[in-house]
Amino acid sequence: MAAKIKKGDKVVVLSGKDKGKTGTVSRVLPKDGKVVVSGVNTVKRHQRPTQTNAGGIEEKDAPIHVSNVALADPKSGEPTRVGFQIKDGKKVRVAKKSGEVIDG
Repeated sequence: MAAKIKKGDKVVVLSGKDKGKTGTVSRVLPKDGKVVVSGVNTVKRHQRPTQTNAGGIEEKDAPIHVSNVALADPKSGEPTRVGFQIKDGKKVRVAKKSGEVIDG
């Protein structure tokens, strides 16, 4: 199945503690069905000092389930579903709200 959300997409969080926040997808984990969104679902991790790392408390973005994010519409920035169309012999992603082509 084609990926509806890809790395670099601007997404809106639909549920959870960061509901309503927007960010860009920095990583996609298709095996787990999760995405990592920059600035969203930030957690603190205690890091032990190593030769290269000073250690301390580090903040990082944790994965969030793909069903809890929606692509931001290119026109309005609101959350939208994604559809597929064939334009000029290429399969492209299309925003359902505005009908705008997302990539291509």
